[in-house]
Amino acid sequence: MLSDKVKLTAKDILEKEFKTGVRGYKQEDVDKFLDLIIKDYGTFHQEIEDLQQENLRLRKQLEDTSKRQPVAQPAGTTNFDILKRLSNLEKHVFGNKLYD
Repeated sequence: MLSDKVKLTAKDILEKEFKTGVRGYKQEDVDKFLDLIIKDYGTFHQEIEDLQQENLRLRKQLEDTSKRQPVAQPAGTTNFDILKRLSNLEKHVFGNKLYD
């Protein structure tokens, strides 16, 4: 799950406070940069959510499609084999009347 892998949330970044030193960074520059990071985090999170939903939808669609597929003929069965079986079945059901 994504939440197990991501260390920071947008809220964590927003609420992060930095200690200032004698030659520290300009607070305004840091805030602007963190705002960009927060915006990207939100975008990435939404994109991941959208992709996960699409992934689930496509998996379900694939599952539904595979359920509707016709049963494949057993290996080695050809059209000739099927016609031969059909002919034998007709002979059995209708007897010689079919060929009179």
